[in-house]
Amino acid sequence: MTEIKTVSAGGASVEEVATEAGTARITWYEARKAARWVLAASHGAGGGIEARDLQALAAVLPARGVTVALVEQPWRVAGKKLAPAPKTLDTGWRGLWPSLTKPGLPVIAGGRSAGARVACRTAAELGAAAVLALSFPLHPPGKPEKSRADELLGAGVPTLVVQGGNDTFGRPEEFPGGAEAAYRLVEVEYGDHGFAVPKRAPLGQEEALAVITDAVVEWIASLP
Repeated sequence: MTEIKTVSAGGASVEEVATEAGTARITWYEARKAARWVLAASHGAGGGIEARDLQALAAVLPARGVTVALVEQPWRVAGKKLAPAPKTLDTGWRGLWPSLTKPGLPVIAGGRSAGARVACRTAAELGAAAVLALSFPLHPPGKPEKSRADELLGAGVPTLVVQGGNDTFGRPEEFPGGAEAAYRLVEVEYGDHGFAVPKRAPLGQEEALAVITDAVVEWIASLP
């Protein structure tokens, strides 16, 4: 059964949700004008919701009528260093989904890296309106033969992929194209898997983050 504990933290509200995989945490950034969407976004296997792209979206989207819910999976809340198997990640995501739909708005399922995979795998089942895949790990670094393209292509809902040009988990040109590519892809030039850009790059870090937030704002505005 889902149990909810809500506290306030730095202007955001924090909700703890009991799932079959353990206690998850949602940090809510409420829309500052008439809310039209909820973007629920989770972290990857190597970090938390402090990731630069997730924080940038939480800073920008509420002013555009989008409530942002940054999701911490149970393993992260418990302080563990290693993410569990994909099946367990999916279980945690399913368990907190009722809380994400509570505002009564269409929910865009999202995440970065492993979180993007979870969003893709469960979108159709949970009734997500769309998927935002940040730094989708198309394959393990150096192993393009171990493709996860089927997860992305199987999302079954409108999907935006935002990918760093130097992402070793899959560069933009490696993604499947043509008629089978039922998603939109935006490249952050020079960005790595965490969207960090080298100092020698012709665009700075803030400009790279603006590429992400601008693309997401435009894409959400295009959703039916």
